[in-house]
Amino acid sequence: MALTRSYKETVVVRIQRDRKFARLMYAGAIEMLLEGETAEALSRLRDLVHAQITFKELARQTGLGEKSLHRMLNRNGNPTARNLSRIVKSMAEDLGIRVQVTLAR
Repeated sequence: MALTRSYKETVVVRIQRDRKFARLMYAGAIEMLLEGETAEALSRLRDLVHAQITFKELARQTGLGEKSLHRMLNRNGNPTARNLSRIVKSMAEDLGIRVQVTLAR
């Protein structure tokens, strides 16, 4: 049986339709970053940008160049910690997420 839509298209549509799913995708991307799964995290953040905010708007919000953002959020991207923090902060604000860190005992 042939698929009618690619995986990426399906994910983007779901992000656009389901805010809770979008927030879970963001949380998963942050968790991946913390676990060292950088390529997967950047790919997931890129999907969120495509579905939610657009690279043009993210560039406006972060003060970073649109082309630079495309390169940074590529699976092989290598954003600096400063730029990555600007990106994830802006995306969290767009998704209505307030990040809170708790320590495990």
